[in-house]
Amino acid sequence: MAESPPLTTTSYADWVRRSILRNSSSRDLLVGLFESSVPEPTELLREVLLEGFGKGVTSRYTSTFVRGNPYLVAALAREYGVGEGQVLTTTGATGALSLVYRALLAPGERILIENPGFDLFANLAHATGNGVDRFERRGARFQIDPVELEAAIGPKTRLVVLSNLHNPSGMALDDETFRALAEIANRRGVTFVFDEVYGGYAGEAARPAASRGISPHFLSISSVTKLYGLSTLRCGWIVGDEATLGPIRDMAREVEFAISNLAHGIAALVVENPARFRENTFSVLGRARPIIESYHDHWRAQGLAEGDLPEHGCIAFPRLVGIRDTLHFSGWLSDRCGVLVAPGDYFGAPGHIRLGFAMEPSRLDYGLQALTDSLLTYRETHRNTDTR
Repeated sequence: MAESPPLTTTSYADWVRRSILRNSSSRDLLVGLFESSVPEPTELLREVLLEGFGKGVTSRYTSTFVRGNPYLVAALAREYGVGEGQVLTTTGATGALSLVYRALLAPGERILIENPGFDLFANLAHATGNGVDRFERRGARFQIDPVELEAAIGPKTRLVVLSNLHNPSGMALDDETFRALAEIANRRGVTFVFDEVYGGYAGEAARPAASRGISPHFLSISSVTKLYGLSTLRCGWIVGDEATLGPIRDMAREVEFAISNLAHGIAALVVENPARFRENTFSVLGRARPIIESYHDHWRAQGLAEGDLPEHGCIAFPRLVGIRDTLHFSGWLSDRCGVLVAPGDYFGAPGHIRLGFAMEPSRLDYGLQALTDSLLTYRETHRNTDTR
């Protein structure tokens, strides 16, 4: 089979769309090892809809226009251990981050983001006309050096944006790092925005930044997309100090007209009674984790990949040994096997791939076996053109 040229796109989201289209045109089978949440729990969603709307219309179906869905806001306030005035609901986590940028940044002010990191953090900044600087998350566990981070804060830096669990590696920040970051935020008066959409996978091991009570300059962003698998609801939120949240709330009142009463009403039903959704999620992960652990150990033992597997969540970010061009490798693997992995290029770390493993065991095993065979074959066939 002739190799297709690697896809060159401007964003990770665009790469995903084009890769799926490219693959689906040539074969039926596609194992998406790039996927980064549990499969949508459609049967559980059906149960919630029947309970809420089967014999009438639930009281949770109400206007979101003034202060968001009040039941959802109350449930989130209880979950985070904060007052309801510290919660702002949004159209997804992306909508939340966009509101933060537009509300808290003036023209010419800058954002400091992590590397490796999710490219959306920078892309949204460019869309608002704000400059971006980066600090490195280093080592096998992609930890943060607070001294290095603070040194990267310039006179025009207004926001520091990072993720916990870290996207793309899945690693969690420890309490000592949080305390150091709080000291920096309080001393420098810079707002730290924590994208915590993966945090729920770790429970108390990734306690939300806004729940810690250590800095009024901490904002937490999350959604129902990852932990609950309900991206279809487009329901996100921001939690933080009321004064810090104030200008963001004012911005939302001016521009956030698209919040769905229906979607956020359903989200309220889910977040108020989350047990069955969380049980489903951790059941999926419980079946998948032994499989990824076995393959990951094999790759390290055979010198195919380096790095640690995170303790929590559904993503990993190994560095491939002997393969530098992971963008090309991803396209080659997709053409060869119908298996799609996310190139580290889109997260600022060429040579790595991001793997999502929250899926049915037989599909996961097929995908990881195909990846293992392809790592060996690719290194051999591209020995003279792509080695480290």
